[in-house]
Amino acid sequence: MSRCADAPTANPGEAEESGPTAKQSVVYFFRMFAPGLILPKNPAVMIKYYTKKDGQLTELEQPEPNCWINISPPFSHEEMEEVAQRFEVPLDFLTDSLDIDERSRYERDEDVRLIVINTPLLNEVDTENEAIYITVPIGIILVMDYIITITSHLNPVLQIFLDRKVKNFDPSNEQTFVLQLFEQTVYRYLTCLKKLNLKRNLIEKELYNSSRNADLRQLLSIEKSLVFFVNSLSSNDLLKLKMKRTDFLKIRDDEDRMDFFEDIIIDNSQALEMANVYTNILNGTMEAYASIISNNLNIVIQRLTLITIILMVPTLVASFYGMNVPVPFRSEDNTSFYIILIFSIIISLLLAWWFRRKRLF
Repeated sequence: MSRCADAPTANPGEAEESGPTAKQSVVYFFRMFAPGLILPKNPAVMIKYYTKKDGQLTELEQPEPNCWINISPPFSHEEMEEVAQRFEVPLDFLTDSLDIDERSRYERDEDVRLIVINTPLLNEVDTENEAIYITVPIGIILVMDYIITITSHLNPVLQIFLDRKVKNFDPSNEQTFVLQLFEQTVYRYLTCLKKLNLKRNLIEKELYNSSRNADLRQLLSIEKSLVFFVNSLSSNDLLKLKMKRTDFLKIRDDEDRMDFFEDIIIDNSQALEMANVYTNILNGTMEAYASIISNNLNIVIQRLTLITIILMVPTLVASFYGMNVPVPFRSEDNTSFYIILIFSIIISLLLAWWFRRKRLF
């Protein structure tokens, strides 16, 4: 099959005393690692089957050979056990893909293969100082007659396929499907990186006029997002290199798919380099603004100190003439008051002129 027929052309624009049973273990896992997920007793079925008929992606009522099985939240332990038993998939393959901290990796259990790849997702937690984007894993399980995808959140990468925006997409071709998932994941990273960089530029322009805490907190959120991206892109890069070296997808003899895979690896490396560059720029920006704020504070303190010194002269003179002892120029008339006042003002002005000459003001 040729590269131009397979490669997508679309571009981008989330206990009992005897020991816990398997059922209890799954529930415990969901509560520990996916607390945001809903675990109803009788949830709406979120396992859907897709195949390509007459050139269109079609949803099926029941799975057919070479179809795509997509599992999305909300989950229940009954569904997980049913999927594991029905399609002869290890339960760990399903639960590991729901762990938000799971690193990108691949694993084989007899004829079942698992690929876990991290994808960017907009953080919907409305909390200050939280990352704008986080990364969540997508589990890709390759069995004899099916390809299964599972994720703990509604993922925009999978949604692109569900919206039929990827050309030449065929679920029955598992190798090309996996490569297309990899490609759309890289495209998603590149899109998010460009949005983060644009947001950083806008915040910097605001900070030129005023150093507001809200803007600095937004820069911190961008920095956290970039940290997630750097770690996930680095993990994805290692995953793809290992898969290529071990021929995990069994495409070594297919020149078109191998070229496609190499292009994806290059694009992933480019995204990783962009994330590193944006992270370094942001770190430099944060350090520069910290230095500017510290320098402005020092200038304010210096000016206040000089003003205090200038005002100290009339205060000192007034203190002397407030004592009940004889002092010069002390008389009953008002002439001495004006003499002392003019004398204090002249000394204060001389001090201010001297500080100005030394460029301390």
